[in-house]
Amino acid sequence: MKRLGLTEYESRILLALLQSPPATAYEMAKKSGVPRPNAYSALEGLEARGAVMPVSEKPVRYAARPPREFFGQILAQTQTVYDSLAGRLETLAAPQGDHYVWTLEGAAEVQAKVAEMIAAAEREIWLKGDTPLLDRHADALREAATTRGVALMVILFGTNPGDYRFTEQCAVFVHEASGVRMGSADNLFTIAIDQTQMLTANDDGGIRAAHTQNRAVVKMALSLIRHDYYMAEIFGRFKGELDAVFGPHLSRLRTRSFTDEQIGSFREKTGLSD
Repeated sequence: MKRLGLTEYESRILLALLQSPPATAYEMAKKSGVPRPNAYSALEGLEARGAVMPVSEKPVRYAARPPREFFGQILAQTQTVYDSLAGRLETLAAPQGDHYVWTLEGAAEVQAKVAEMIAAAEREIWLKGDTPLLDRHADALREAATTRGVALMVILFGTNPGDYRFTEQCAVFVHEASGVRMGSADNLFTIAIDQTQMLTANDDGGIRAAHTQNRAVVKMALSLIRHDYYMAEIFGRFKGELDAVFGPHLSRLRTRSFTDEQIGSFREKTGLSD
C-alpha cells in the first residue's frame, strides 16, 4: 500500500478498519497501534482518497470502501495520468535512437518486459529458454502464434517440444538434442522480436536482464539462437559420431574453454566425471 502512495499510518488504519468495520477513530487507533492524534490525520487522508467514509454520527464511525473498488480507482486514475504525461513528455524528448542497452532488475520487471515484447511481435519470435520460464509465457506465445500468425523459433532446455508447437509456423528444437543446459555460462533466457529488439536474462544472485534495439546486439542474439538451431539439427543426425570424436555433450571441446566454475557446473548437469 505504501508503494501506491499511502502512508504507514494510513495503511495500518485501513487494515484495522477492513477487519473491524465500522469503527471510531479511537477504536482504530487502539487496534492498529497508531497514536490517536495520528489516527485522525490518517483518517482524513484516507477519506480524501475515497478509501473510507463516515457512516454514522455521535460518535463518528467509519467504514472502508471495498478494496478492489478503491484500488481499481487508483489504477484508473494512474492510467489516465500515465497516458497524459507520457504523451506530453514524448513531445519534449530528443530522439534516443536504438543504441542504448537497458538493464532490468528482478523477476517481475524482466517477466513484464518479456510479456510486452511478445505482445508487440508482428512477424516472428525467436527464443531460447528452459521449460519453467517458457511455461510462464505459454499463453501469450500461443496467442501470438494462433491469433496473430507470428512464427516461433524455440531452442528448448527441456524435453517437451510439442508443448510449444502451436501452429505449423512454430519450430521447436531441443537444445543439442538433449535439452541439458551446459555449464554456468548459458543465459537463462534470450528472446528476439521481429529481428528488431532482444532481451537476454541471467540468474546470478538475482534475475537481471539487458534489453536493446541496437542492431549489432540484436544480430548477435539472433546468431546465438540460429547456431543453437544448427547444433540441434546436427546433434539429432550425427550424435553418435560427435560423441565419438568430441566426447558426450562436446565435453572435450567445452572443457578447453570453460572456467573451472563452468566445468564444475557442466559435470554436475551432465553427470560426466572428466
